[in-house]
Amino acid sequence: MIGVGVIGYGYWGPNLVRNFADSPDCKVVGVCDRSPRRLQLAARRYPGLFTTLQPNELIERTDVDAIAIATPVNSHLGLAQMVLAAGKHVLIEKPLASSSAEAEALIEEAERRSRVLMVDHTFLYTGAVRKIKQLLDSGELGTCCYYDSVRVNLGLFQPDVNVIWDLAVHDLAIMDYLLPGEASAVSATGMGHLAGCSQSIAYMTCFFNDSLIAHVHVNWLSPMKIRRTLLGGNRKMVVYDDVEPSEKVKIYDRGVSVAAGPDSIYQQLIEYRMGDMYAPQLDTREALSVEVAEFARCIQSGDKPLSDGLTGLRVIRLLEAATQSMLQRGNPVELPNRSLKNDSLSGLAN
Repeated sequence: MIGVGVIGYGYWGPNLVRNFADSPDCKVVGVCDRSPRRLQLAARRYPGLFTTLQPNELIERTDVDAIAIATPVNSHLGLAQMVLAAGKHVLIEKPLASSSAEAEALIEEAERRSRVLMVDHTFLYTGAVRKIKQLLDSGELGTCCYYDSVRVNLGLFQPDVNVIWDLAVHDLAIMDYLLPGEASAVSATGMGHLAGCSQSIAYMTCFFNDSLIAHVHVNWLSPMKIRRTLLGGNRKMVVYDDVEPSEKVKIYDRGVSVAAGPDSIYQQLIEYRMGDMYAPQLDTREALSVEVAEFARCIQSGDKPLSDGLTGLRVIRLLEAATQSMLQRGNPVELPNRSLKNDSLSGLAN
């Protein structure tokens, strides 16, 4: 049984505690938070739970094998370094760190100590995203031409990051998981509309070395919640709507082809294919429970998790490029010309 501690019992921490408590492979030993009131809530819900205001008191416990960190991003580096230095495995809420330099430092430390470093990119563990990955890998969609995502709602405003670092990180993680290559350049524009807050609305475009293009729109000032992604292949297209209670993924056998006309090689005919639509059956397990199971499996086996440190680093490099581009009013920012993807990343069985 893996002893787990959770640091941060605010918005996301209770979900982590609940899923670790429900896991057959884990036991929640304790919770740390700066708020005594939150600790009281945790203690009432989980009798016998160790609670503390001091992270080191939880990290240093001998019955704790792993720590989940659900705190503001600017605290991730220091807390994760303490966890790794104590010889524990660590799961960190997205994004992994405040910068690519910090992410690299955590990756190196985890590798040096042979500990699992995992990022809480929860959407990678949804049945919907895993089904889309299966469709892409099987070739049913054909060659991917574009990725277009909208993720908007009213709040929650984050004091330490802009809207791209808060909301777009989900879409960039999904994009990184689904698409075969890595972006070569990023262009982004954004604007802040509340005093004391950074960009609350942003538009981000990722360019690849081939004709593939990806676009992400995020907004903290929308009157309604939208979570919709379009992925276009040259054979079939996918609409993924996470707000839908059922049929979150729909596959459309539709597309366009261009053929030369009979009279002239310069005359082209546009042909539209309007085939069927179907909604595949999806795994309905809670994504966080699947993620917790992956974390436990990797601790026991020594495998790298699906959302490992390199995954978090690739996403952070996109976030940094987007932030830099916004400061330059949308000028494209080139990304390092080296791949961070490798064949050793483990995946989930379908």
